[in-house]
Amino acid sequence: MKTPNDILKEYWGFSEFRPLQLDIIESVLAGHDTLALLPTGGGKSLCFQVPAMCMDGICIVVSPLIALMLDQVQRLKEQNISAIAITSSMSKREIDVAFDNCVYGKTKFLYLSPERLNTEIARVRISRMQVCFIAVDEAHCISQWGYDFRPPYLDIAEIRDILPGKPILALTATATPKVAEDIQEKLKFSKTKKDFSQSFARHNIAYIIRKTEDKNGQLFRLAERVQASGIVYVRNRRKTQELALLLQSSGISATYYHAGLNAQERQLRQQQWLENKAKVMVATNAFGMGIDKPDVRFVVHMDLPDSPEAYFQEAGR
Repeated sequence: MKTPNDILKEYWGFSEFRPLQLDIIESVLAGHDTLALLPTGGGKSLCFQVPAMCMDGICIVVSPLIALMLDQVQRLKEQNISAIAITSSMSKREIDVAFDNCVYGKTKFLYLSPERLNTEIARVRISRMQVCFIAVDEAHCISQWGYDFRPPYLDIAEIRDILPGKPILALTATATPKVAEDIQEKLKFSKTKKDFSQSFARHNIAYIIRKTEDKNGQLFRLAERVQASGIVYVRNRRKTQELALLLQSSGISATYYHAGLNAQERQLRQQQWLENKAKVMVATNAFGMGIDKPDVRFVVHMDLPDSPEAYFQEAGR
């Protein structure tokens, strides 16, 4: 079996891990249920991708957003790693073929939403797969969304009935001690569980509060001055479109994103921003989770986020 360092060098070209990454990876390889709390940009994806590449079988990744799944699948494919995301935009035939590829083929990563994981077809097919472990990405959604509008988050642990003895790795950049405890409880972590937490301080980010009666004017001047991409967060869907149009009328390329757009529209707008066809993305907090874009130089909150934890996560994008 190749070592984590061998895999890191071969597929990602890095010679050493960031702090805590190797500890988390070794915990998974040892078969422990593991909770990983790493700041945004701390390299959470490698914490499940590397150990999966060290092990036989497929890694099931439970992820909250289609955009996040497709982004990670695309990046894995670019590294010649076989990965599949099963989403609501696929036909029944496409879904059937995708599951077959996971059962009989050499697929290494299967990305599913909690809702998809909860279906009968998923459970039947997963029972036929050789699974190495389950990764729950953005695990704070269990507490943030599970009790409200996405109850299937509370049912993820039922996968243990199908895959007894397989460890679960839960990853997040946002979790108070209470949320961390809730994640472990709802995922039914074993007594041999491990948890790792890194400081959320980001020394490469400046946090600035500006008191002004002209928020739009401040935003326009910032967007004009900074010659790189940015994200602007607002609290409601209507405002995303209004502010994007205002930016466009001021000569700043912008688009908008919220959960009310259909999957195709969300994917198109995200791609425009990733390819720098739109400099500024105006969005609700539905955008940005797990997105990897190296030239983001400003994140603006036009309204107060729901919590300090939400602010830290969104600002770190």
